[in-house]
Amino acid sequence: MFDPFNTLRTYFENRFPLTPEQFEYIRAQYIHKKLKRGEFVIREGEVFKYGLFVAKGCLRRYIIDAKGKEHILQFLAETWWISDIQGMLHGIPSSYFVDALEDSDVLITDQQGNQNVIENIPGFADAFIKGVQKHHQSKDNRIAAALSATAEERYDEFMEKYPSIAQRVPQHMLASYLGISPETLSRIRKRQSRRK
Repeated sequence: MFDPFNTLRTYFENRFPLTPEQFEYIRAQYIHKKLKRGEFVIREGEVFKYGLFVAKGCLRRYIIDAKGKEHILQFLAETWWISDIQGMLHGIPSSYFVDALEDSDVLITDQQGNQNVIENIPGFADAFIKGVQKHHQSKDNRIAAALSATAEERYDEFMEKYPSIAQRVPQHMLASYLGISPETLSRIRKRQSRRK
């Protein structure tokens, strides 16, 4: 039977040394939640005061513009994290939605639980900071690519970095993430398949 805490343990052990007692302390700070496909974690206007670890499955984070069009900001598959610092620290309502694209198992902690782990588990704070830095660098790279890279270059980069996610999400969602139309994505894929 799948245990989401084993995924969390492996994730942490790949980043810093962890004793069984330390992991039990970490485990106590999280709750396990099963999400059904299509179930929301957060909707725009709600306050999201948690950190969420994807142990199994795939989620998406997106906004809906004034015309009702979805713009996907992020896909979150196994061992990815999501939180809303503004909601967690300041109680500010979220401007985005997060829902499950597949049946998923997630582990959730609140601000106090996260702080407890930072203060009591050596190595966690450093890993947390590195993770936040990596996330911000990735976001900056994505913004730069959106401003300067062609649609095909953005697609190629996504396929290089996240090939398994590309196989798990519908084409129209991948197109939304890349900032292109589904028709443009289809043309890119056809053009590339002819070259092979």
